[in-house]
Amino acid sequence: MFLLLPFDSLIVNLLGISLTVLFTLLLVFIIVPAIFGVSFGIRKLYMKTLLKIFAWATLRMERGAKEKNHQLYKPYTNGIIAKDPTSLEEEIKEIRRSGSSKALDNTPEFELSDIFYFCRKGMETIMDDEVTKRFSAEELESWNLLSRTNYNFQYISLRLTVLWGLGVLVRYCFLLPLRIALAFTGISLLVVGTTMVGYLPNGRFKEFLSKHVHLMCYRICVRALTAIITYHDRENRPRNGGICVANHTSPIDVIILASDGYYAMVGQVHGGLMGVIQRAMVKACPHVWFERSEVKDRHLVAKRLTEHVQDKSKLPILIFPEGTCINNTSVMMFKKGSFEIGATVYPVAIKYDPQFGDAFWNSSKYGMVTYLLRMMTSWAIVCSVWYLPPMTRETDEDAVQFANRVKSAIARQGGLVDLLWDGGLKREKVKDTFKEEQQKLYSKMIVGNHEDRSRS
Repeated sequence: MFLLLPFDSLIVNLLGISLTVLFTLLLVFIIVPAIFGVSFGIRKLYMKTLLKIFAWATLRMERGAKEKNHQLYKPYTNGIIAKDPTSLEEEIKEIRRSGSSKALDNTPEFELSDIFYFCRKGMETIMDDEVTKRFSAEELESWNLLSRTNYNFQYISLRLTVLWGLGVLVRYCFLLPLRIALAFTGISLLVVGTTMVGYLPNGRFKEFLSKHVHLMCYRICVRALTAIITYHDRENRPRNGGICVANHTSPIDVIILASDGYYAMVGQVHGGLMGVIQRAMVKACPHVWFERSEVKDRHLVAKRLTEHVQDKSKLPILIFPEGTCINNTSVMMFKKGSFEIGATVYPVAIKYDPQFGDAFWNSSKYGMVTYLLRMMTSWAIVCSVWYLPPMTRETDEDAVQFANRVKSAIARQGGLVDLLWDGGLKREKVKDTFKEEQQKLYSKMIVGNHEDRSRS
């Protein structure tokens, strides 16, 4: 046996006391409140303190930039080209008036000057692309002491630099270990808890336990991100037999919503740690997991989703119909699959506050581990969630129109830009049909004018 020296014994005792105190604090201030769904207001006080620090840092930066006479903020943050909402026909008429003696009304034929319209539109799209910029993090106008979010950031003062250094120490030496411990606790309890509940016979008691195990574990994971969430209009929360659809910014959208409601998840079967979690969860709750070979079979997916929603005793399905993460500024095209099965749709709008931490996952730039590390070393994740009134498909409405109506409602409530473009453009080229639409529009304008003139 090894004998511990007095000094070594003291170190061991201090370490044991520290771990005991840490575990007690976690139990009292985080795990127990997560079980009962209550909060002591510590995170909100933390957020108010951060806001005051950010305000001071911003004023200090603005004063320093003014003294040194350099530009602090990037100009034209909302776009670099002023565009008037005019039609193709109106713009070509204007081009012909200024550069040709042949007006469009009098000469319904191709004119060489018409190509300038398409050249200008192409250059505008290259310079100010409203699609691809939705797949990169939005730039903040003020510094949040996380990174150099200003394009022209320069050294301002010693006090500001020291404050940033202290922030790094707090985030990496205190918050990061605490958050990792909480995430490990939440995931472990989720796997163990759902596995144990899965052995119980089906019934109300099993459903009751499953619901509260899921809610408890998701709330612990929310605290692992220091997430401060404001839920609005909770009376509109999704109900059994329905489909919950929301805009998609981050993988943590699932945790944000599941910490306030009980949902059936839909997704592909994975391996590794994610696979262990999925297999444990499905034992306690009827989640809908698809094998890799089944995901591309639209009819099979639609059939299983339809069977789920037709059973009014089953949980609402949680779906993100954009199919990819968008950078918290807009909502892109919803895939029509979940709007074809005839279920009641419960729209949910999620909007993050980027000044505390950027929740957007740029999957083409960061892997999941790197992304989670960035989340856990940010100040906090602050967001608002709005539950919108349930919507159903109208008799004269097809699935695409219904999806667009739901998307518009979400964008309007969340203060997001409503875009018609497909989020799949994040990794794919523009389909030929988009280019053909412009060609058809121009041809229709020329041929239509020619036909109208022939009749007259």
